Amino acid sequence: MQNRSTNAKITKQQIYRSVASSTAIETGEDVRKIEQNLKQYQAKAKAIGLAR
Repeated sequence: MQNRSTNAKITKQQIYRSVASSTAIETGEDVRKIEQNLKQYQAKAKAIGLAR
């Protein structure tokens, strides 16, 4: 069995699209709407920060 090349980069955009499309299948909502919500929540989470 050959190993896959590890040169492929997975971007945040690809992750957002994957999560959004999976959620859209389950909920019946629009993929773009879910993707926008994910990005919005990510921005809010960065502003809050974590306790250390």
